[in-house]
Amino acid sequence: MAAVAAFVGTAALAIALTRAPAHRDVSLSSDVSSQTCATSRLEAWLGTGAAAGRTGGARIRPPLGTYYTLEFTNVSDRACSLYGYPEVSAYRDSAVTGRQIGGAAIRNTTVRPQPVMLAPGGTAHAVLRVTVTASPEPAGCAQVTAAELRVTLPRQDRPAFVPAHIPACANGQMSLSVQAIQARPGVPGYTVAP
Repeated sequence: MAAVAAFVGTAALAIALTRAPAHRDVSLSSDVSSQTCATSRLEAWLGTGAAAGRTGGARIRPPLGTYYTLEFTNVSDRACSLYGYPEVSAYRDSAVTGRQIGGAAIRNTTVRPQPVMLAPGGTAHAVLRVTVTASPEPAGCAQVTAAELRVTLPRQDRPAFVPAHIPACANGQMSLSVQAIQARPGVPGYTVAP
């Protein structure tokens, strides 16, 4: 009975968190020509991860990955727009001094790109999926951590460096996929397309 109550409470929280905020600081727009959000006017950060592959307590076959949200908050005093897919790569230590882990994120086209208008203080997100495939011998897996993500926004040259703590197997593969930028903050595992 306690498990059912916990599930209902979690579902209610997820629904509350994925609803649009009462004030409209982020919206979908048909105007792609408005001022593009410059990297210097945004704060990029990583939301908490949520593992995929659990349904009613039963584990589904790996590797399904872990979902994170890349959040982009407009810290300037002017509205700006985002459109498309960010480019994302994971690095040990840092993108400047560390080695890249796996390849750059591929585009997950399950969400169609739509222009997102960010008012000052508004936040949008892109869902990032991280899949780690371990080596055949788990004992031979030396764990490494992706300490930083290099994120380049659409139509921008200057990347943002986002602190992360994503575990990976040194002998395995890490693959990334990223959805298009969407309106509103995201909740890993619960966010749906607007």
